[in-house]
Amino acid sequence: MATQIPAEQMEQYKRTARARRQCELSAQKARRERAWQLAREAARLLREVYGAQRVVVFGSLIAPDRFTPWSDVDMAAWGLTLANWLRAMAAVRSLSDDIELNLWT
Repeated sequence: MATQIPAEQMEQYKRTARARRQCELSAQKARRERAWQLAREAARLLREVYGAQRVVVFGSLIAPDRFTPWSDVDMAAWGLTLANWLRAMAAVRSLSDDIELNLWT
């Protein structure tokens, strides 16, 4: 036997669900903006300190509809030397505790 939910309660549920979704979208947008900020900071660090010649971002960050609350930042760098690539990877990873940064060479 199905129970009918009064119209007033259903409207309250819908309003709450819409408000929750708006909060989620706002938080996701802020997280994505933070991820781009970190990517730019990592690219600058890689170029200025470790001599990278080219740095690119790939993966979910470049597709707004694929970047989720669990997404990380994937980057690739060219021009690192055998002597500094491990330090460069550690430096990039240490830029953030809230968003994981991965460097591929």
